Amino acid sequence: MELAHRDITYCKNVGAKRADILRKELGVNTALDLIRQYPYKYIDRSRFYRIAELDDEDTYVQIIGEITEWHTIGIGKAQRLSATFFDGTHQCELVWFKGVQYVKLQRGVKYLLFGKPSRFNHIYNFVHPELTLWEKVTPEMTQGLEPYYNTTETMKRHGINSKAMRTMIAGLLPDLKAGVPDTIGADILQRYRLMSLTDALINVHFPKDTPTMQNARARLKFEELFFIQLHLLRQMKRREQNPGFALPLVGSRFHALYKALPFDLTGAQKRVIHEIHDDLKSGHQMNRLLQGDVGSGKTLVALFCCLLAVDNGYQACIMAPTEILANQHYETLKAFLAPLGDAVHVALLTGSTSQKNRVPIHNGLMNGTIHILVGTHALLEDTVQWQNLGFVVIDEQHRFGVAQRAKLWTKNQMPPHVLVMSATPIPRTLAMTVYGDLRVSIIDELPPGRKPVQTIHYSINKRAQVYAFVREQIQKGRQIYVVFPLIKENEKLDLRDLENGYNELCEAFPEYKISMVHGQMKAADKDLQMTRFANGETQILVATTVIEVGVNVPNATVMIIQNAERFGLSQLHQLRGRVGRGGDQSFCILLTDMELSTDTRKRMDIMVATNDGFRIAEEDLRLRGAGDLDGTQQSGIPFDLKIANLSTDGQLLSLARQAALDILDADPLLEDEMNRMYKRQLDLKRAQMPQNWSEIS
Repeated sequence: MELAHRDITYCKNVGAKRADILRKELGVNTALDLIRQYPYKYIDRSRFYRIAELDDEDTYVQIIGEITEWHTIGIGKAQRLSATFFDGTHQCELVWFKGVQYVKLQRGVKYLLFGKPSRFNHIYNFVHPELTLWEKVTPEMTQGLEPYYNTTETMKRHGINSKAMRTMIAGLLPDLKAGVPDTIGADILQRYRLMSLTDALINVHFPKDTPTMQNARARLKFEELFFIQLHLLRQMKRREQNPGFALPLVGSRFHALYKALPFDLTGAQKRVIHEIHDDLKSGHQMNRLLQGDVGSGKTLVALFCCLLAVDNGYQACIMAPTEILANQHYETLKAFLAPLGDAVHVALLTGSTSQKNRVPIHNGLMNGTIHILVGTHALLEDTVQWQNLGFVVIDEQHRFGVAQRAKLWTKNQMPPHVLVMSATPIPRTLAMTVYGDLRVSIIDELPPGRKPVQTIHYSINKRAQVYAFVREQIQKGRQIYVVFPLIKENEKLDLRDLENGYNELCEAFPEYKISMVHGQMKAADKDLQMTRFANGETQILVATTVIEVGVNVPNATVMIIQNAERFGLSQLHQLRGRVGRGGDQSFCILLTDMELSTDTRKRMDIMVATNDGFRIAEEDLRLRGAGDLDGTQQSGIPFDLKIANLSTDGQLLSLARQAALDILDADPLLEDEMNRMYKRQLDLKRAQMPQNWSEIS
């Protein structure tokens, strides 16, 4: 029976009880599912260490020696066993906190010690080491690389640890050696010098050496990335065949705005508008991602594209995730369009819009007198109907569910063109996966005259110095943001909180007015405080991360982030983007604890070193890893990454994408014999998805 169809219950070393746990904990139902549980690390068991050679950087080591003495401390569950291990010249300590009653030690016999060393009081110790009598050590235990597998706490409680996983997978080795049907064609394997699937699966679990293991992992990573890219690119090519409104005209409104601007568009903005217009006039529906760093001018590009729709007789909308951001877009559009007079009618619709004001908006949309509608989720309501919606802008799309975005498709007989905007720079490798089925445009140039924000990292003991700088800036007529990670004090977290911080700032700056904004405030109260700060009525705004997006106060020149070590790089960069929006030099001050981890210090150093959001995003991905790829499910990716890592496998991803692109360029419908195999695998995955959102951007 093929491994893909063999019930895990009937595999060697498994049985009904283990099978039930594997199903519940790992989703393992078949023998092939078990084989696809890849090791997360390997330990070289061919090398033996001396205690004198140990280093704080060592992960796992093995040493040959004897137990010279041992003793137990405490009673019952608090009992601890401590032993001294001697390798002939030096000694270390072995400690057991659990299962002490099962540890049987002997003097005068040789042991193989295996474990992870740590140093305490200048002495190396091993907690819960693996201790084997030398006479029972088999050649397999001291040869080559030993794989280690992820297991859950429930699995461990039932005796399924990494060693048990290795034993169960080893039981399938004879079947593996008999051969497994390959998932990738011989032409691709040859072109990219990849192992066969059979060889890769054998050598990922039982590698004879490091190069072989690395080649096996590369083959399996390529496979995962290849099918993700094939899926996404297939969707993109399908969608590009969808009929769309043809918008060829660059009309009077577009030209009028261009002439009225008090500045020139950047080269990047012009390039992106051309890319979008090429899509709009193609006769096919556009689905494009517009990426741009903070302050790069995405909203203005979106406005020009909306005018392309309006000049061609269609309406447009811009949907934002929050009322603050929707209001910001509305005010920005009105300011840009003021020189055009009544030529373009823009309206705002949010959850706060009264019923009285909704009636003329609904009527204006139906009779076509409203050209551009800006709003929040309110745009998705059934009562909101357009005369002829042709162009949709979705800002920060990851904050909307796919089903929500799909509602916009029902607002016209033919789906409108869709432009997705993101103010969060996305690393190239992540964008190729999360947004791999969208065409991508990038604004990689800031408008002229913008001064880079100067970022400074201070420890908390420099607070007085920071406050002196704040007073100096306010005296120059500037305004200040102060961001806290918490609203209220939390005894479990040693962090600065907004409420106490607000009181402290009121005492430190009694001569100035201070606003406070956080997510638990009523929308009206929040908007009032934001408006007062925007109008210059208050000099300091104390806030949580609710100001991360959608706040534009050009006169605010200082951003102070309390407990900056608690924020990720991307969030720090977004917060920094609230300043530097005017012509004056702006500053971002990162206040942290004095003692920081190595990774945290790296984050602070990166923030100080660069304002390039794309570089910061790449570093963030490298430091934190891809995690669970927030947003991938809503983007329609049905594959889990079991072995590939988007933070380290960018080169493999590019190769896999090119291989998928070559196939689809030659055979878009996957009708050739080999390509039909790919299609079957893709369709199988697609069928396993709870709902097919493949046509929704």
